[in-house]
Amino acid sequence: MPDLLLELFSEEIPARMQARAAEDLKKMVTDRLVDAGLVYEGATALVTPRRLALAVQGIPVRQPDLREEKKGPRVGAPEKAVEGFLKSAGLASLDQATVQKDPKKGDFYVALIEKPGRPAIDVLAEILPLVVRTFPWPKSMRWGSGRLTWVRPLHSIVATFGPETEDPDVVPFTVDHITASDTTRGHRFLAPDVIRVKHFDDYVQKLEAAKVVADPARRRDIVLHEARQLAFAQGFELVEDQGLLDEVAGLVEWPVVLMGSFDPAFLKIPDEVIRATIRANQKCFVVRDPKTGKLAPRFILVSNTEAVDGGAAIVAGNERVIRARLADAKFFYETDLKTRLEDRLPKFSQIVFHEKLGTQGQRIARIGRLAVELAPLVGADVEKVRRAAQLCKADLLTEVVGEFPELQGLMGKYYALAQGEDSSVAAACEEHYKPQGPADRVPTDPVSIAVALADKLDTLVGFWAIDEKPTGSKDPYALRRAALGVIRIVLENGLRLALRTVCGTHLGVMAGPGPAIHALPEGPSKAAVDARDKPAHDDVPGSLLAFFADRLKVQLREQGARHDLVDAVLALDVQDDLLLIVRRVEALAKFLDTEDGKNLLAGVKRATNILRIEEKRDGTRYTGAVDAGLLRDVEEWQLFRAIEAAQAEAEAAVAREDFSAAMRAMATLRPHVDAFFERVTVNADEAPVRANRLRLLDGIRAATFAVADFSRIEG
Repeated sequence: MPDLLLELFSEEIPARMQARAAEDLKKMVTDRLVDAGLVYEGATALVTPRRLALAVQGIPVRQPDLREEKKGPRVGAPEKAVEGFLKSAGLASLDQATVQKDPKKGDFYVALIEKPGRPAIDVLAEILPLVVRTFPWPKSMRWGSGRLTWVRPLHSIVATFGPETEDPDVVPFTVDHITASDTTRGHRFLAPDVIRVKHFDDYVQKLEAAKVVADPARRRDIVLHEARQLAFAQGFELVEDQGLLDEVAGLVEWPVVLMGSFDPAFLKIPDEVIRATIRANQKCFVVRDPKTGKLAPRFILVSNTEAVDGGAAIVAGNERVIRARLADAKFFYETDLKTRLEDRLPKFSQIVFHEKLGTQGQRIARIGRLAVELAPLVGADVEKVRRAAQLCKADLLTEVVGEFPELQGLMGKYYALAQGEDSSVAAACEEHYKPQGPADRVPTDPVSIAVALADKLDTLVGFWAIDEKPTGSKDPYALRRAALGVIRIVLENGLRLALRTVCGTHLGVMAGPGPAIHALPEGPSKAAVDARDKPAHDDVPGSLLAFFADRLKVQLREQGARHDLVDAVLALDVQDDLLLIVRRVEALAKFLDTEDGKNLLAGVKRATNILRIEEKRDGTRYTGAVDAGLLRDVEEWQLFRAIEAAQAEAEAAVAREDFSAAMRAMATLRPHVDAFFERVTVNADEAPVRANRLRLLDGIRAATFAVADFSRIEG
């Protein structure tokens, strides 16, 4: 079958847009092929800084013929209806239609429409221009007198179609004065001449000969391998950076890896500052000394050309720029060290955190108060927590963080250590932001834990108080990330926190005297304060706990927990203590893996289903105490006593947080439930006996509520 080769050759495409562009091109073309009845065998998209390419293999030579029956009006219908039918079906007269008999609805005219398939190359000539004109670049531009919008000026289009064993045809189309052809160009500097290409393999090979590596994955591999080898040859090891690697691979078509150096005096700057400076300004990698683990005064750059001098001028140019940038960074760092962190704090009173939540200074005060309250709960020294909470945001006003915002927190740690702060206080300045994502580490030092929880809970309670909750996919204040951060800190450190109490108390702080919401001037923020008197404001802790429950579901599912077990536990309204929820889910999962667990679940579901049906039919709820005087059969008595014993034992086990014991207590019900359903007729003839037996079934349901809502468990 024929293959399609498409290349869109332009000026440099921004590296950040390349991967998405390749995916979009592949999807747009292949979706339209399938819609046109041209089912293909495979597709490959490639992208370089100057070209976006797609190869689609195994496209049929032509569309399949279509045979369709079009139903028309009834026989004897008005003339206009008949005329409309003939026109839509492409018939000259009713003689070309057939009559279909329908015993119920009468006779109808039917037209048999046969539509022969078109050559695939003609279909492509319609599809490809549409793809080019409607391509979804995040940002586009126009140039010259043309009307086409593209990410950068588009120079040429390659579009060939044909079997691999033959010379392909050029797909005939034109977009904004650019006519598709079978010619492209190689590397801008090393091989700029025109190249005639045929099929995909021929295209890739000829580009390689013209100093263009078309596959971005291969460019990344080349850069990474050669950078590692070059560093190793000099006795160093590469500090790998996947984000930078992806970006650099999107900046070059022919990667050439070189090494430069900088003055060792700059190593007095923290390693992270050096790395951020070199990465941000020159897109270069740094290397470390494997013996010390510290950075070495070297860097690795990736050039897009093979220079006649071996790259000496390129390296020298990068060294000059990096020297100047590191000199700036050294000045910023040394300037920052001259001012103590606490001396920066007054400026926060002039910086608004949020118009309804006050200034940064007020927020820092709230975090400090909450962190001190949390300190004994997490085993942290109160005074260290108080100091850490006071200083944790101070580095936001430093020169280095102003230049490199990604270093916030980390620089706070360095500055705290430099001014003689306790190591736990310094660590908390960095770690109170963590975890910032699923791959980020969780703080383990008690001081860091207290400040990190306070920071995140203040954010959540504050935005809940002013009703700025996440909606749909929108979460401008990263509240979902904050909630997941709280959950991970609590679970991975085995913390016992009554979140409802903590959030409710902190809400009172925000609405009460001191550094609170009401301290703001009149205006929109005052309106938010007045909302505290409304009933909706009182429900903030409950609403926030429901949000934590939803985030916990996500977290547990990602760890492999069954969603129905999580729902069964959360249905008991026990989400105040996250650690207990997880332990209960784990115990429930182990119990349901046993035969007793599976059979008890089946029995509980049977009891629940019978109750649901009978309650719906009778219009009443069968709850309340079972009348022992109405128990007729031995199996009823045995189940009655087993429910009382199991429920008491399970509730006692839950009270002492021994969920495994609670599950074992539930397991004792299993033989009695089985025997009851085997030998006892629930719907007895006597109405009082029937009602009593239904209440007994409700007792089964109520007993299992000590550990979970079994009705929510699948299976």
